[in-house]
Amino acid sequence: MFELSKNILSKVSFDKTLFTKELMKSIKWIKPNEKSQLQVWCLATFGAIYQSEILEVFSKTI
Repeated sequence: MFELSKNILSKVSFDKTLFTKELMKSIKWIKPNEKSQLQVWCLATFGAIYQSEILEVFSKTI
């Protein structure tokens, strides 16, 4: 599910609302030990555009 989540997030990264929605769904799908890996990947890949959204979503779920 981790790789699938990365794939989906990459495909919806053109829209902030859609990206945030899919990120919240991805966090629910992946294993608990993969959450930190997903956060690191999201910040490394999309941090320049969506840093505040990524941090907000992860702060609500972790």
